[in-house]
Order: sequence, then structure tokens, then C-alpha cells
Amino acid sequence: MNYRHAYHAGNCSDVMKHAVVALIVEYLKAKSAPFFVLDTHAGIGRYDLDSTAAVKTGEADTGIRRLTATPADAALAPYLDAVRAANGGALAPLRWYPGSPRVVRTLMRSGDRLALAELHPVDGQLLAAEFRDDRQVEVHRVDGYDALRAFLPPREKRGLVLVDPPFEDDAEWQRLVAGLVAAHRRWPHGIFALWHPIKARGDVDAFHDALRETRIARIMTIELLIRKPEDSLLLNGSGLVVVNPPWTLKATLDATLPDLARVLAQGPGGGARTEWLVPENAGEAQPASS
Repeated sequence: MNYRHAYHAGNCSDVMKHAVVALIVEYLKAKSAPFFVLDTHAGIGRYDLDSTAAVKTGEADTGIRRLTATPADAALAPYLDAVRAANGGALAPLRWYPGSPRVVRTLMRSGDRLALAELHPVDGQLLAAEFRDDRQVEVHRVDGYDALRAFLPPREKRGLVLVDPPFEDDAEWQRLVAGLVAAHRRWPHGIFALWHPIKARGDVDAFHDALRETRIARIMTIELLIRKPEDSLLLNGSGLVVVNPPWTLKATLDATLPDLARVLAQGPGGGARTEWLVPENAGEAQPASS
């Protein structure tokens, strides 16, 4: 609960994560029926890249600021539209970075609904202030994993759950798997996106093995590396595991992520990949039990 994302806002992991989230939201908008989004570790919603915290790390300089200085693939347009909206319609000079709540809210339609969970006392207050008087957004001071039980299934039949924990300790990998199993049992047809860092390759491989053992169907992994993951003390990249991904998502990312990885690279051995952990035709398994 001590983690503050203000130090890392707009970094390479945010760029990949929020670009994918924007693509999923755009997919949900293709049908007229309303959808629901739950963000379990929501942060404050919008970040000042000129703040002391952001300037101290400078991570946005090798993330979103580098991307906006480069011609971007058309698939990134929804994400960059959200970044532009947070900055009064312009990408330069870039001061404000939209966290996942603001990215989703910018792209939502009237009738869609967003629920945000944030346990940190200060960040929770800032998040509530960010969306004060917004009737389409609910802000809850609650643990993110408890939110999976409290708010699922939603009344809407379609939607996205983003689980983006801080990974302050090694037990987060196990909590992430257990949280998915419980949430998927409650809402087996929802789209789930689980973010994780890539430091040591072994941690990620063990996480993938644990996900396969859940017997949950249609699990895809998305990874973007900014360097070869040799030093486990560094953030070498990040991944998203997506359950029930939109059918267009893999092809879009296969075409888009390699160029994005080249833009964001900070050393040799970087790159991007998408892969089915559990193939689409393995969907005959029953929803996992908790």
C-alpha cells in the first residue's frame, strides 16, 4: 500500500499497457450495448509529468514522450487520443499523463460504466477528486482483490477487468492467479487483463505455468521488452495476460508491437511478442473453481 505510481507514470510499461487497454475498449464500443470496466488498482487517474516525483525518475522521457516524438502506428490512435485529451488536445508540450482510469473514461460512451478501486489513502482521495460528480464513474476505497469479489459479475454482460498491482513483494504473483480464478468463476465471459513486470524471466515463466494449471480457457500473453531480461534488479519490460481477448487483438498487436518495442528500446535484446498460453480451441474447460 506504499506504492505511488507518480514516480513511474508514462513509462514504457504504461505505454504498452494503456495502448492495449484502449484497443480493448474500442472493441467493446463496436457493439451498441453498454459495457462495464473495473480497474482494481486505479491510482490517481491523472499524473503531472512536471511533478517532483515524475522528474526525479524521468521515466516518462523514455516512455510516452519518446513515443509522441515519433510517427505512431494507426492502432495507437485511441490511446494517443486519450493522452491528447489529458493535455487539452495537444501532444506537445506533454505535461499530463492519463492513468488507466482516465484512458478508459476518455474513450467511454454515455451509458458505459467504470468502477475504480484504490486502497492507498492519499491516492484514493486524489482519485475521488478527479472523478467528482461523474455519474459514470464509481470510486471505492477498497483492496483491489476484494473488488473482484464485490463488483463481479456486473449488471452489464460485457466488459473489462484490469488488474494492475504494484508488485511490492513476491507473493503478488500468487495473489494475481488466485484473484483471476475467483473473478473468472464469477464472470467467465468478461475480458480480464493482468499486468506484470518483467525483471527475471523465471518469475514470468512460473506465472504462466500457474495460469495454465487453472484450466481457464483463452489466455493470451502480451510482452514488450526494452532490453534483454538479464539483470533482475531492472524493469526490463512488462506483460499483460489477457483472458477472453477480442478476436482482433492478437493480429493488431503482432503488427504494432514490434515497432513500438523499437521506439521504446533502452538496450539490446528488446522486442515484443504475443502468444496463446491456452489456445482458443481449448475453451471447452469449465470455469475455474476457487
